[in-house]
Amino acid sequence: MLMHRSLWTIMFTGAGGSGEKRKNTCVRIGGAGVTMMLQGIKVVKMDEFKYLVVNHTKHQTTLKRGSTPEDEAPEEGASFTFMVPKKEISMVPDMGKWKRSQAYADYIGFILTLNEGVKGKKLTCEYKVSETVEKLMDLLGTLDRWINETPPVDQPSRFGNKAYRTWFAKLDQEAEALVSVVLPADKRAAAPEIAVYLKESVGNSTRIDYGTGHEAAFAAFLCCLCKVGALRVDDQLAIVFKVFNRYLEVMRKLQKTYRMEPAGSQGVWGLDDFQFLPFIWGSSQFIDHPTLEPRHFVDERVVNEHHQDYMFLECIKFINEMKTGPFAEHSNQLWNISAVPSWSKVNQGLIRMYKAECLEKFPVIQHFKFGSLLSIQPAKP
Repeated sequence: MLMHRSLWTIMFTGAGGSGEKRKNTCVRIGGAGVTMMLQGIKVVKMDEFKYLVVNHTKHQTTLKRGSTPEDEAPEEGASFTFMVPKKEISMVPDMGKWKRSQAYADYIGFILTLNEGVKGKKLTCEYKVSETVEKLMDLLGTLDRWINETPPVDQPSRFGNKAYRTWFAKLDQEAEALVSVVLPADKRAAAPEIAVYLKESVGNSTRIDYGTGHEAAFAAFLCCLCKVGALRVDDQLAIVFKVFNRYLEVMRKLQKTYRMEPAGSQGVWGLDDFQFLPFIWGSSQFIDHPTLEPRHFVDERVVNEHHQDYMFLECIKFINEMKTGPFAEHSNQLWNISAVPSWSKVNQGLIRMYKAECLEKFPVIQHFKFGSLLSIQPAKP
């Protein structure tokens, strides 16, 4: 218990601590700034706690690789070879290669850009829905329909229903075709590469489990769509509020229908059995909210009244539906977080926790795959 409280204190102590602790609260993403895959977007580190989203209008070309638009804006007529992603992190010492990679810089930058974009906004707010977003919704709708067409089978084991493997086999067979429909005609050569992240994002068919590494694969899938220009800067809100939120609905249906095991769950000491990103983006939605504070999310009445507007509360609602007993016992980390005084501190703490508990953990990252769009090559300074 003391170890757990120590971890919680480190993650969620705000700017009021010592100078060294204040330094550690910054999410380090390397260099003076890291270019976003959302077309024309760059995140620049402004101080220990803030990131500024700057629109670069000078370079509105499609980004081909994970670097700055200045470095990577393709010359007219230039060709680019996509590749099927593969695992590169096979031993614990390889983690340094991952943290120095362009993929790491691009991925964490993508997460932070979206975190900034949804700040203070409700799920039900108005935002642009592009043709690509609509196609992604159709894709997720297809995955949902396949669940209905593949009911659980009778088996002795309560968890890990083997019908999931039938469902997954259909996705494995159709993934490239599904992704091709989403891509612009001149980028369909990227389908085999990007489809790998889609297949990785729905769980493991051998173990019939799902965890934050699979969730990260879906974020990587969206990141790749941004890098090839299928998704653009003005799709930011729709990426989180429409596409990612729909993805969560489908994943929850998978988890419930096939009784999927949590992959690498830390039990009561983990934030959640299955997800992490909706807590980060969901806490950002609450920043500067006039009435709802972190202490309110453990109130079932507040959750039922506001879950349709806030991703964080939708996650709490799902936990309450799936687990029994006192909230403080089955979700102790979240219970502790409810004592944090402000949503901005919750958001900062969750980003630090995500890095420490997901992105810097070998059991998670050993399964991550690297290709031409999310490259294992060192990030450019």
